[in-house]
Amino acid sequence: MAQGRGSAVVATAVLCLLAVSLHCEVAEAATYVVGGRGGWSFNVSGWSRGKKFKAGDVLVFSYQKGAHNVVAVNKAGYDKCSTTPRNTKVYTSGKDRIRLVKGLNNFICTLPGHCGAGMKIQISAS
Repeated sequence: MAQGRGSAVVATAVLCLLAVSLHCEVAEAATYVVGGRGGWSFNVSGWSRGKKFKAGDVLVFSYQKGAHNVVAVNKAGYDKCSTTPRNTKVYTSGKDRIRLVKGLNNFICTLPGHCGAGMKIQISAS
């Protein structure tokens, strides 16, 4: 009987360590409000300087609903301020939360003239 209790204690300890480990992974992800207090607006490209982003971090694009949008694009889309019609998700809530992937993450506003006027940002995540 003592052996059974010992096994249960070991199993409980292993489960607790696993739960703590999983919690630490989730806790490591950071949340950033793009543009800081000003939110997602024109000329935010310099906002990311000095920040170290990781895959899994969350960007919050905060703006007045209807005034802007957010679209994740590839490098060419970022450079040309354009989107590819297929598989393009347009975020429009004004409180958009987007999880970063490893590598270069590109975002633009697709309302006429906005991207060309500087409403775009590139984030590199390790």
